[in-house]
Amino acid sequence: MHVFSIPLRVYIEDTDAGGIVYYVNYLKYMERSRTEFLRSLGYHKPAILDGGMLLVVHSAQINYRRSARLDDQLQVTAQIEKLARTNVEFKQQVLRGSELLCEGLIRIACVDATSMKPSAIPTDMHRQLDQFFHSQTEKS
Repeated sequence: MHVFSIPLRVYIEDTDAGGIVYYVNYLKYMERSRTEFLRSLGYHKPAILDGGMLLVVHSAQINYRRSARLDDQLQVTAQIEKLARTNVEFKQQVLRGSELLCEGLIRIACVDATSMKPSAIPTDMHRQLDQFFHSQTEKS
């Protein structure tokens, strides 16, 4: 299965007083992975699209399983779970080696920057996302 992934190290700024990653930072890690995924498709400012469109988080479901700690080396994945005309849903995981620490289902919506109403994902981007989505399912 084709899954996008980035390496990430846990720094002191990511942790609470006990040296454990603060829960909201897992969402930040997932954001970085999605951003780098879109950069890999050629979108250098992925949240701001041509034509006055924005990509925004519509919803997030997060399950925390284990704690990451200071100096851990992590892998953060981004895999397309569903693709629609106006949104894309990513299944994401934060791993330490093969150990699953956190997983999430994040829906990203395309909206008009002025009205903030749903808008179709630009054709070229939708095509690239669709190709990636199908490359995932063909290899599974």
